[in-house]
Amino acid sequence: MQNKERRVGTVSRGIRCPIIREGDDLVAIVTESVLEAAQFEGFSINDKDVISITESIVARAQGNYASVDDIAADVKAKLGGETVGVIFPILSRNRFAICLRGIAKGAKKVVLMLSYPSDEVGNQLVSLDKIDDAGINPYSDVLTEEKYRELFGENKHEFTGVDYVQYYGDLIREMGAEAEIIFANQAKTILNYTDCVLNCDIHTRARTKRILLANGAKKVCGLDDILTAPVNGSGCNEKYGLLGSNKSTEDKIKLFPRECKDLVLDIQARILKATGKHVEVMVYGDGAFKDPQGKIWELADPVVSPAFTDGLIGTPNELKLKYLADNDYKDLSGEALKKAISDSIKAKDGSSLVGNMAAQGTTPRQLTDLIGSLCDLTSGSGDKGTPVVLVQGYFDNYTN
Repeated sequence: MQNKERRVGTVSRGIRCPIIREGDDLVAIVTESVLEAAQFEGFSINDKDVISITESIVARAQGNYASVDDIAADVKAKLGGETVGVIFPILSRNRFAICLRGIAKGAKKVVLMLSYPSDEVGNQLVSLDKIDDAGINPYSDVLTEEKYRELFGENKHEFTGVDYVQYYGDLIREMGAEAEIIFANQAKTILNYTDCVLNCDIHTRARTKRILLANGAKKVCGLDDILTAPVNGSGCNEKYGLLGSNKSTEDKIKLFPRECKDLVLDIQARILKATGKHVEVMVYGDGAFKDPQGKIWELADPVVSPAFTDGLIGTPNELKLKYLADNDYKDLSGEALKKAISDSIKAKDGSSLVGNMAAQGTTPRQLTDLIGSLCDLTSGSGDKGTPVVLVQGYFDNYTN
């Protein structure tokens, strides 16, 4: 008799969809695309499958766009339009350069303070080896642009070939503002130049704001405080402002999606009605992983997932198979080993395994961070044309 045991665990499928435009019915498009893919490719939809939608098409369907002029108007209104300290931005043509154009257009002078040797997500301005050779202490030493050039010369980004110091300086001046660039890692340093500050860091933003206000800053905004409401009819993001935005055209950005919990719930309900299966649904942005060569941490969005159904709340609660095999059941093999491990997994009662030696190395990160990273790698950032990803078998284990 043929063994009917499953031979496949987790499967991640990119789902091709039409090109999404503003105003499109995303619930219908995503649902139909997944169901058609299942029909054409001959697979079934199962309970606990995860349908993941890239944030880009959600924001596009919402029409969540803003212009350089919209950014400029909000920056001028909130920070006064004179000298603005712009601190700790990431080095990115796609993520920050167009925001900087708007910021510069809303000020007379920009004092740009760059963290070094790299930005928050790992893009290098200068190597640690060069820092060591120069005898510089990045935690305490403040460098002018002239000193930076004297010590380190020109440093082009390893992947993009861009000299971001030159690029950002030129960009500020092109928008009609005076530019001064300094290099420092302590937020309060900027207060020697101006008391109106826009801090552009992502995951450390709350601490940076606290430090600036505690040290006498007059006005402090983060990127998450700019475009939190429409400006001249623009898009906005009430929770994240400019964080998570991407370049759309040379003078327009696509903002991070606005509230979209209803979207994931509606897709979940539509799939249940069509198939009788209870799937989970999430919207995902950047995956939370680090490139081992360039040392770049991928997560430039404020969160991996801005919206998800309730079944994706929490962390995995898993046992480490190799630990059980090498320790508890080291004297077993074959079917006896398989049965012993299966029994251990079945004996899990749902209580946390944190601190249990048999769970060491399983790293219980948030489910949405893990699945979102898998989806980001599956869909890619280029021309694959699969802005929806179907993940199957993620919640299965060795016993299923």
